Amino acid sequence: MMDVMEQGWWIHSPNKPVQLLNPIVLAYIGDSVFELLVRQYLVSQPNHKLHHLHKQATQFVSAKAQRVLLEKWQPLLSEEEADVVRRGRNAKSGTPPKNADTADYRQATALECLIGFLYYSKQSERLRELMAVAFDEQS
Repeated sequence: MMDVMEQGWWIHSPNKPVQLLNPIVLAYIGDSVFELLVRQYLVSQPNHKLHHLHKQATQFVSAKAQRVLLEKWQPLLSEEEADVVRRGRNAKSGTPPKNADTADYRQATALECLIGFLYYSKQSERLRELMAVAFDEQS
């Protein structure tokens, strides 16, 4: 089966090089890409009851869960990826939601920034590797 990203999901590319995009903009798209990848993974699993899918998804997409995942990814990141994470963590992104710890929220923004960077850099294989770690599918 052809990878979604290899099929050309970059219908509209950014108007500037990905390295020059604001980290919050990368996090904005990264949030959507991450949620899509989580949902694709969950639909690939046997239980398709909507309540179950939603409950499982929240275990990946909360600020706390994303902070934990980023900690898991940290030793695997290249220097460039670690720099993107730093930029995302240090970016001014407004106030966190009421149910999220500020530190968790900043780390979640950093993770989403990295996802957005990899997505717009068309590094689908790298994204697949990191998501395999997220889903504990390393081979």
